Amino acid sequence: MIPKSRTVLISGASIAGPTLAFWLAHYGFTVTIVERSAALRLGGQNIDVNGPARRIAQKMGIEQAIQAANTGEIGLQFIGQNNQAVASFPKEGAVSGTQELEILRGDLVSILYESTKQNVTYRFGDSITNLEQNPDEVAVTFSSGETENFQLVVAADGVRSSTRRLVFGEEPVFKYLGLYTAYLTIPRQPTDTNWWRWYTAIDRRVLMLRPDNQGTMRASVAFLESDEAYEKLSPAEQKHVLKTKLAGAGWEADRISHALDGTPDVYFDKIGQVMAPRWSTGRVAMIGDAAYCPSPLTGKGTTLAMVGAYLLAGELASHERHQDAFVAYEKRMRPYVDAVQKLPPGVPWIVYPRTGWGVSVLNTLAGIFASQPVQKLVGLFTSTKSGDESNETAIVLPDYV
Repeated sequence: MIPKSRTVLISGASIAGPTLAFWLAHYGFTVTIVERSAALRLGGQNIDVNGPARRIAQKMGIEQAIQAANTGEIGLQFIGQNNQAVASFPKEGAVSGTQELEILRGDLVSILYESTKQNVTYRFGDSITNLEQNPDEVAVTFSSGETENFQLVVAADGVRSSTRRLVFGEEPVFKYLGLYTAYLTIPRQPTDTNWWRWYTAIDRRVLMLRPDNQGTMRASVAFLESDEAYEKLSPAEQKHVLKTKLAGAGWEADRISHALDGTPDVYFDKIGQVMAPRWSTGRVAMIGDAAYCPSPLTGKGTTLAMVGAYLLAGELASHERHQDAFVAYEKRMRPYVDAVQKLPPGVPWIVYPRTGWGVSVLNTLAGIFASQPVQKLVGLFTSTKSGDESNETAIVLPDYV
């Protein structure tokens, strides 16, 4: 390991940024994280830490903390039109949407912050407004009016990264996948369970309820939309759109619609992937959703964030020149990102049927796949639990120390 004393500024205090900061500080870098929000953004839905992300959590010594913050979700159930479970995929089954390390996004953010706050400087309520790259450093101007020089800058501020835009302009492309989704937290009711419940309605709509560890439920509403039709809506306008989409959907639609009136905790956005031909230029690099958002459809956003952060930190610590480190990081990471971003044919449209007949077919197929004989057969041909890495998509995590 090459001794380091380089200064690094990371934009974004969600998952990718603090993971990168942890490892850079571990390798002897001086690290600052700037976060636009006045405090940690602790909202969000259920995420999982599996495959290589779990191995990184083990290396970081935070696996037990993640386990302790488990949401309590026991598996995935598809719900029929009469509120009956038509297919059940328990967490311990051969295939299940629920992983062993299932956690709320905000809880993972808190764990990462607690693991880094002693060795990393956090600047909340501030953001980068200008970057000027020089041969030996980057001159950074902040929204607070302050200026400071860093040897390296890393954008880890999400799919709409303002830092990425400052450096790469319109070069990275957001590939819209024809889907909008909304997330919100709603009160738990006695009829709720610890299953992740998935309900498919006609007219290409899906409603979900998932348990958390805070005595509430995490609800989501998703629907197909061919056009990017809901840009720059106010919160009130967003809620109006959602209520329109929920009307007549059945199951818990009315409950979710009523809950919209009483909560500011609503995230509503289009779903897509970030495609960037390069992840670095000069002394600036990108990781996480800012560089290669895979979309929630893959279930791999957290994994890519943590893996990219681990690899970038390790390569920076292993190379004298940052240019060589950036090249090595992308060489390791690019094939993995490409594999994760490659969606199966028909996704997402295949699980958003338009007619009642289509919904019935989808639920019937789910029931067949969830049956004991099929699950046993699947188990014979899968050496790892669903969500772990297959040989085709495996990523090597070098031991950099």
